[in-house]
Amino acid sequence: MTEAGAESLAEMLDERQYLLEIALRMFGSELAADHVVQETYRRWYTLDDEERAGIATPRAWLTRTAGSICLELLTAPFHVPEVEAPEPAPPPVRAGGEMLARHDRVARRFAAACRTGDAAALRAVLAADAIVVSDGGGKVRAPVHPAYGADAVARMVTALLIGQPGTKLSAGSVNGRTGLVLRREGQAVAVASVSVAEAEVTAVWIVLNPDKLQHWHR
Repeated sequence: MTEAGAESLAEMLDERQYLLEIALRMFGSELAADHVVQETYRRWYTLDDEERAGIATPRAWLTRTAGSICLELLTAPFHVPEVEAPEPAPPPVRAGGEMLARHDRVARRFAAACRTGDAAALRAVLAADAIVVSDGGGKVRAPVHPAYGADAVARMVTALLIGQPGTKLSAGSVNGRTGLVLRREGQAVAVASVSVAEAEVTAVWIVLNPDKLQHWHR
């Protein structure tokens, strides 16, 4: 995966589901399977950038690693740790009505550009020095590093939010301000919050960690 041009969100979700199915076949337990997948991604993120770049087919590496973890657990007693409750969402940010109205207008322009897949409109609403950060929480193979600059941000946003099969992108309240929610079959698969200065988006935070998305499920 390149950092500026991430694989599509659909590929990330399909990859995670594939790994879960492997572990489920081995253990028959969703809790155990989730533990195996989380450990698989933990090992992926312990690699340095050069090691990850040297893996020609990440999905094959992840599959082998998940299989190895399953075998390790099957041949030794183990305890699957309890699943911690996701951290509560931060409290809404309070600001003056005029600031919130401006944020809402810019965020909705950003959402409209994402919804239509209009690359030119997307770049136009991004500040030249914009940044995008994604949070997979070790639960999906999300980009490791932030992307900087309007063009790089537009490419990552396009890969993660635009044109995903069977998904619906909508603008809505994210921590008290207008943001974006991407859902597939009623389940949130990505949530994006944005920072705004004047008439431009200066920063985008995309949450991909399934544990942090449950609040936005329908």
